[in-house]
Amino acid sequence: MNLLQEAVSYLNDPFNWSRPNGILDLGAQHLRISLIAVLAAMAIGIPVGALLGHVGRGGGFTVALSNISRAVPTLALLTVFAVTPIGFGPTATTIALALFALPPVLTNTYVGFRGVDRDVVEAARAMGMGERQVLVRAELPLAVPLLMTGVRTAAVQVVATATLAALVAGGGLGRIITLGFRQQDYGAVLAGAILVAALAVLTELLLSALSWAVTPGPRRLPLGRVRTRRPEAAEVAAAA
Repeated sequence: MNLLQEAVSYLNDPFNWSRPNGILDLGAQHLRISLIAVLAAMAIGIPVGALLGHVGRGGGFTVALSNISRAVPTLALLTVFAVTPIGFGPTATTIALALFALPPVLTNTYVGFRGVDRDVVEAARAMGMGERQVLVRAELPLAVPLLMTGVRTAAVQVVATATLAALVAGGGLGRIITLGFRQQDYGAVLAGAILVAALAVLTELLLSALSWAVTPGPRRLPLGRVRTRRPEAAEVAAAA
């Protein structure tokens, strides 16, 4: 039996799905850690990015934060947390993943709001809208495509990276992989990798559909009264 056959056999065994700490339990833990991390990143990144993009400041900050996040691996953060009161476990993993997800959410939100046509903003103000109304009713609908791109990128990265939780007693599908390595059961290792990859692809597909649904336009959900216009590539580059 080759490695792929062993992985398929592992996935076809109902016991591996239904037992305690089986695929279903670990999958639920994986999703919970990922969801909390992404929601935390959105709760911070979207308001801050929207505000910075609205006032037209903070471009250098967002670019610097994005570059720093690429230089600091999540595993390094988990190692640092190990010697702090945070310690090991799901809490440390969730915080590390939230910090990992924050830069793409913040950067794309900033670029999305900064790329809104200034004529639209001035027209909204001329209609008597306050700054909060301009932000929510004029700029937000136009910024949604790039904003959702940031959320989708962050979510897929978090789902894939959450396998590291198993290294710090954080649960998730990574436990199948780490346990497989310990037992030299490489079929289980491949099965765990397939499950994580499938979950990441499913996340991408679901958020792509959600992004399509919430982007104003023909046959989509109305998020505002302003006609949408996707920023041109030159405008986005200039805003960044």
